Amino acid sequence: MPSLDLCISELSKVQVMENVVIIGSGLAGYTLAKELRKLAPALPIRLLTLDDGASYSKPMLSNALAKGKTAQTLPMASAEQMEAQLNITITTHTAVTAIDTQAHTVATAMEEIPYGKLVLCVGAVPIHPPLTGDAADRVLSVNNLTDYAVLRHALETAQRVAIIGPGLIGCEFANDLLSVGKQVTVIGPGVVPLDRLLPTEAGAALQSALARQGVAWHLGVTALRVDHQDEAYRITLSDGATLLADCVLSAVGLRPNLQLAKLTGLQTARGIVVSRHLQTSAADVYALGDCAEVEGLVLPFVMPIMHAARALAPTLAGTLTAVNYPAMPVVLKTPACPVVVSPPAMDAAGEWLIEYLNGDSLRALYRDADGGLLGFALTGAAAAERQTWSKELPPVLA
Repeated sequence: MPSLDLCISELSKVQVMENVVIIGSGLAGYTLAKELRKLAPALPIRLLTLDDGASYSKPMLSNALAKGKTAQTLPMASAEQMEAQLNITITTHTAVTAIDTQAHTVATAMEEIPYGKLVLCVGAVPIHPPLTGDAADRVLSVNNLTDYAVLRHALETAQRVAIIGPGLIGCEFANDLLSVGKQVTVIGPGVVPLDRLLPTEAGAALQSALARQGVAWHLGVTALRVDHQDEAYRITLSDGATLLADCVLSAVGLRPNLQLAKLTGLQTARGIVVSRHLQTSAADVYALGDCAEVEGLVLPFVMPIMHAARALAPTLAGTLTAVNYPAMPVVLKTPACPVVVSPPAMDAAGEWLIEYLNGDSLRALYRDADGGLLGFALTGAAAAERQTWSKELPPVLA
């Protein structure tokens, strides 16, 4: 007959193997913890995060100026409040240094943590343009609260702000900076802003609206150098032109954070490769959010994260559930010209049909040869038609 100590030891092992460890305290990590807690009230959940664990809406970083938000007032809850709310354990300011997928352990500088299921919610990191010049290291990017605090500090004395990158985040920041009276210049290689997301006509409508509000555009060029010039920065463009700014912000995009996945030996491509059940190439290890790639799709937006978290939670709780993505239009935070876009799939065969309404209002519908709607872009007043056209779209991932 086994001893009591042995029985307790075996029971302890079972309890440990049933726990879930989440790495990352962004939207993906906290949404998963919330969904999982609904299904498994007693399941041990531990969340590890590099920062202070404050819960905030990352998309709000690009329109926080207009709302008068600081890095201190953006968070909705502290790590301590999230611990109490979700009945989980949160370890802040902690880097994961290694994952042993055979032993089912996560290592930090302070301890080795066993897991039953492990979820990587490590997000994305900014892409830095290949700038030269003696002030290249003074170019800012905003990807978290700390970055935003640095930007807010710079804006206390900066009036002229140059944004490198005319994509979604660059345009949102441009509009936000206008709202607090800054002089804004946007630099980028495309012929119109958001040329990878919008048809040319819709991009031109957004460009025109922001230009009327005061944005100066330098398109069809790239920034090559950033140098100190007195108390400002001189930016040299690929066409030889130069411009001066008091603050330079890079918004050329994000890429999935693959560092820990590669160190662990997980399969990666553009993101951490996962199945429809969000499982990586290692048993009991999952990935969710901006870092994950599902059937070739890397979708760094709120709605895909929400749908994926709601699928992964039941899987972790014992009911295998595949993620499905419905049509998920993206809404830009550009009040100067509202924009809603649901881009067609990369391999979609069709054409854009453009209908100009009034002012900056434009309806662009992407239809196949049979007239089926595969995507749309709506600007200005037409953005209010989002629900109408969304009903006709096929799912992104059925």
